[in-house]
Amino acid sequence: MSTVEDSQPLFSHLLELRTRILRSLISVLVVFVCIVWFSKDIYAFVAAPLVERMPIGATMIATDVASPFFTPIKLTLVTAVFIAVPMILYQLWAFVAPGLYKHERKLIMPLLVSSSLLFYAGVAFAYFVVFPLVFKFFTSVAPQGVEVATDISSYLDFVLSLFMAFGIAFEIPVAIILLCWTGATDPETLRSKRPYIIVAAFVVGMLLTPPDILSQTLLAVPMCLLFEVGLFFSRFYIRKDDEDEYGDEDEPQDIKSISKE
Repeated sequence: MSTVEDSQPLFSHLLELRTRILRSLISVLVVFVCIVWFSKDIYAFVAAPLVERMPIGATMIATDVASPFFTPIKLTLVTAVFIAVPMILYQLWAFVAPGLYKHERKLIMPLLVSSSLLFYAGVAFAYFVVFPLVFKFFTSVAPQGVEVATDISSYLDFVLSLFMAFGIAFEIPVAIILLCWTGATDPETLRSKRPYIIVAAFVVGMLLTPPDILSQTLLAVPMCLLFEVGLFFSRFYIRKDDEDEYGDEDEPQDIKSISKE
């Protein structure tokens, strides 16, 4: 009898998780349906940094028969996920919030908002700053007699990898705040390891970006600056010793419901 009663909370959590995932997928689908008509315009916007810097008369090409159709659709689906990120994060927040302490709920919500904004900032930085410099460099160093004609599918894979690299890299302040708040480290320790972190930033830039020094540097330098930003704000999120002792009014809702039973 107790086994059945113990399994009910787990079953209810699984149902709640399924509901949140379905709502996230539906939000992505709704956005996708709304913008799929503009898939070619979206691809033209993303391809503009390269097209504007290609030699006169050069164009992008499609080496696969179906790529002129599927490549813009793929980009539109990724764009729909990007646009639906606030809704997805809200569903994540709604799922985990009942199991958090009151002080944890006050911390997690700002971190969810700031992490999404930082991800968007990383994508915008890649598009408006990195792409013009990188594509201008690539198109200018082509050997004589070589015509620059990039495949649209290869270009999409290239820019999406850079979008993800810069979007994730811009999450460094949030990661540092979480590490310091959970007690895994502290600002003084991170400050003492600054030289190693700078070297690690350039190594990560080498691994996450195409094999050219320019794009590696354009990723590593913002990572170092964002490390300093996270180091500054982490001072306000240091866990104190007395934070482990809370009254009954600060218990998570799940614990309250179990204790009442």
